[in-house]
Amino acid sequence: MIPTIEWKNGMVRMLDQSLLPNKVVYIDCKTYQRVAQGIKALKIRGAPAIGIAAAMGIALAAQSIKAKNIFELKKKLEPVYEIFGKTRPTAVNLFWAIGRMKTFLEETEDLPVDHIKKLLIKASQKILEEDIKTNQTIGLHGNKVIQKKDAILTHCNAGSLATGGYGTALGVIRAAHFSDKNIRVFADETRPVLQGGRLTAWELMEDKIDVTLITDSMAGYLMSRGEINVCIVGADRIARNGDTANKIGTYSVAVLAKNHGIPFYVAAPLSTIDFSLRTGKEIPIEERHPSEVTSVFGKVQIAPKRVKVFNPAFDVTPARYITGIITEKGIFKPKDLKSLAKRF
Repeated sequence: MIPTIEWKNGMVRMLDQSLLPNKVVYIDCKTYQRVAQGIKALKIRGAPAIGIAAAMGIALAAQSIKAKNIFELKKKLEPVYEIFGKTRPTAVNLFWAIGRMKTFLEETEDLPVDHIKKLLIKASQKILEEDIKTNQTIGLHGNKVIQKKDAILTHCNAGSLATGGYGTALGVIRAAHFSDKNIRVFADETRPVLQGGRLTAWELMEDKIDVTLITDSMAGYLMSRGEINVCIVGADRIARNGDTANKIGTYSVAVLAKNHGIPFYVAAPLSTIDFSLRTGKEIPIEERHPSEVTSVFGKVQIAPKRVKVFNPAFDVTPARYITGIITEKGIFKPKDLKSLAKRF
């Protein structure tokens, strides 16, 4: 698998996912502002990957800060936290990673500033390494719900490109594939940015996994023909009652799956669960620029100029439509998430 993000030669290097699948290009970010811009412009996307990028961006910012002591360093990092927090408000992993870097600083107050700066780099790399291991574990747990010759429907991209590596929803699919279950995958194209068509299809083809690309509006038809056995998607934020925010269009897939008696699973690390939110109604939904809907890649206009556009990046799937949530600690029913706050 091609690395999504890494720390290299004193810079944050990220794969420019906006150019996939036509070009494989890396962006070398020399400043934290460039990292933040990359997150906002979808150069890097996917909740876990965004969190990793923010952590590395904070470490990068610290390297250029002149501070006499830890207290001065922490004060000068406050605006950095704020900038990253505004890039993609729905993805809770972003705020989890920022909080983790803050906590790390609190635990290193007695060390010299120069040493702390180096340790911040290591802390961000640890988040990356842990994410990969977490995804692999999610895959192992999720493999239990996949039967031989299952046809799996997935929406958007929750693969190695959306994480530190391996993937959440695609991690489950990978685990099933490498278990010789002879699975098939149907990938929704995922309008308007086409993460399914550009990224998911590309990832699965790279792994030689049988994948068929469909438009978002075809999912119900396939279900009605009995051609889908199970649905698996990722998540950007999960409320403690199990309501789940994921890429726009996920809610429609879940309703269709429920109507056709098809299991619908969400695969996500525990860091995606926001225990501070009672229900999905409290999840902030990012709205993006109209040009994503009115044009393809900002180049080819496909709608009338000046037409009104509504472009929410995510929707919320109520817990009643979700069969189970696959985490690194096992598979849980949405109603059981409340107990996780105390257990983990």
